[in-house]
Order: sequence, then C-alpha cells, then structure tokens
Amino acid sequence: MKRTAFVIVCMLTVVTALAGGHWVGTWGTAPQLVENHNNPPSPGLGNNSLRQIVQVSIGGKKVRLKLTNEFSKEATEIKAVELAIAKTSGSSSEIDESSTVSLTFDGKPGIAIPAGSQVISDPVNFKMGSRESVAITIHYGEASSTSVSGHPGSRTTSYLKAGNTTDFSEAVRTDHWYNILALEVEAPKKAGAVAILGNSITDGRGSTTNQQNRWADVLSRRLLANKATRLVGVLNMGIGGNCVLRGGLGPAGVNRYQRDLLGQEGVKWIILFEAVNDLGYSRNGVQTAERIIDVYKQIIREAHQKGIYVFGGTITPFKGNNYYSADHESGRNKLNDWIRTTKMLDGVIDFDRAVRDPQDTAAMQQLFLFENDWLHLNAKGYETMGNCIDLNLFTKTGPLADDGEEEKP
Repeated sequence: MKRTAFVIVCMLTVVTALAGGHWVGTWGTAPQLVENHNNPPSPGLGNNSLRQIVQVSIGGKKVRLKLTNEFSKEATEIKAVELAIAKTSGSSSEIDESSTVSLTFDGKPGIAIPAGSQVISDPVNFKMGSRESVAITIHYGEASSTSVSGHPGSRTTSYLKAGNTTDFSEAVRTDHWYNILALEVEAPKKAGAVAILGNSITDGRGSTTNQQNRWADVLSRRLLANKATRLVGVLNMGIGGNCVLRGGLGPAGVNRYQRDLLGQEGVKWIILFEAVNDLGYSRNGVQTAERIIDVYKQIIREAHQKGIYVFGGTITPFKGNNYYSADHESGRNKLNDWIRTTKMLDGVIDFDRAVRDPQDTAAMQQLFLFENDWLHLNAKGYETMGNCIDLNLFTKTGPLADDGEEEKP
C-alpha cells in the first residue's frame, strides 16, 4: 500500500539514547494540508509572529520541538522560536516571561524548512510540569499562508501579530495550529507514550475551546494522577473528518499510521479508534469493516514487531446522524465484534458500551450529544469516555498478544 513519505532533517547533535533516560512525546498533533477556509488569517505567516499554546502531558526539564512543512509546496523560513510557560491553556497569549527560552537548530536560531520536510530543534533546558501549558512563539521569514502544513482542529486559540514581535496584545486570534508537530521531553527509561489514531471524536469536536477537555486529555490527567502510570505521555493523533481507508480530510489512517503512531518517540502503547467516517460514507458496511480490520491487523503486526502494545477502541453509536443506516450499523457491529473478540489486540476499550443508550444501543445517550448531531460528544461525553479506560492497560509487562487471527473463545 502507498504510504506517506516525508523527510526529517536537522537531526544533528541529537542522540536518541540518553544517559539515564530517553526522549518521549509529551504533546503532539497529526498534520495535514490545511484547507483554504482554515488557512492563517490576515496578516498571514510571512514575516510575522505566531504564538501557539499547547498543553503537555508529562513534564520534564529538557525538551525539543518538532516542526513540519510536510504538505507545503514551498519552503518555510523560520527566523526564531521561543518556548515559555503560558499563563492560560489558550484563552490569552500571556506568558511567564521569565521562563522564556530560545530554540536553536543545529546551533542556529533559525532554519528554512524544505517543502515536504520536518525539522527538530536542538534539546534545550526548559522546566515544565505535567499538564503545563506551553507557548510556542514562531517568528517567520518567507512563508506561504495558502499552502500550509498544520492542524485545523486545535480547540485552542493561537495569536498572530504583524512583524517580528513578542507583544501579542491586540493580536489576531485563530483557533488553529500551524507548523507545530510535537514536543518531546527527556524522561526516565520507564516513561512512555500512548499514541491514538482517531478522527474528530478523538480530535475533540464538541469539547470546549481552550479548556483541554477532549477524552484524551481526561485520560492523560487520570494517568498522571495514578502512581503506576504517572510517566505515561498521551499523543492525540486525531484528525477531524479523517478515514482509515481513503477519502476524508488529511492523509488516510492507512497512509499516516507509520508517522503518527510508530514514528513517535517513546511510544509503548497505541489506541486504534477510527472508522466512523469510513462507515458513514460506505456503500457496504460489512465489507468496509472487513477492510478496516485488515488495516488494523497490519498496524498491530508492525507495532508488535517494535514491542508496542495495541488496544482497540469500539466505535461509538451514531443512530440519528446522516451516517446511520441498517447497513452501516451492521458494519459498526462487525468491527466492534472483532475488536472485542480478536486475540491480536492487547486490550479493549469499550467506548461503545460507555456512551450508548441502554434502551437503544445503536444510539448515543442524549446527555452526551453535541449540537444534537448524534455523532459527536459534548464535554460530558468525552469525560465519560476518558473515565471508562482501564489504567491497568498501561501497566502491562507481559508478552504481546498473538499475531494470529483466531478469535477469543
């Protein structure tokens, strides 16, 4: 199968194996070519400054930043980048100025990122706590605002200001991320990350802007509060409108899983929770489910080769939405039955049972509905999803599941 290809540059001076620890992803997002209506607003990126807020999972004292230009048609010039502790989780551009550190790329303050490429900064000392909000301020040189790599569904406000500035008062606000890809932290050897393949339900449509209350955020807070899992980072690789097989927004799951799951630093666990858009657009629900299962098996085998545990999340109900039909529901049941019974997965997260209506299991409970679309959840629904996950999954030390295809008895 065709897979997305990309080039990683500027890996100089970075050593993956660190004395006493290793690099672990503490925040990340799945990039795509930004759609026209989500491109940077005026004054645009070129020769201007952009402050973006992210909330990390695990903390640390040394970090590095990944930037992406993977989907752009031309180079993006970065003149300088600073990190600082943000005073809010996105509702303002304010920072603790005393915490500010400047990043370098192979010892230089800036870099031109070629089209189709990623870059990674040199490590820098930067103390941040667990679930700390971090401001990433980028000062651009020449950069397109019509061919941009980014993540539209940030659920977090960014701040754009003309010129090379650190004063973001009266900045233009936009609820999208551009060019930022991942923050990695130097962590103890026993630390690791869970990477989640998902669509808009994982990306957080229906969550509250600047409150960081996606189901993945709920899971992260629970992991950090639990002594046995306090060193688990959470990487949300959801893309709104994304599909496993083809079509939809962003690269399909089959084409991006190596980058967004297997290519993340320190990943020890993977959650597969994507299919509803494939099923909703399908002409044959069961056949579509079978093709998704084949992709899941492919991901599981490759993850197991790397010693990574893989968990399956059952697909939540969508009766009442335009995606629903008896045929599509048959496909959802086919996929969920496989997730619950296969021996290939290392664990099951039953999102379906957590949010469905006991009186009509093809539909979601009404108290979880976002805008009554019967597909996306509100903040209460995401809280329920995050709380239904057994944290013992992330303390596994035994062998990986069987890569055979037999079903559990």
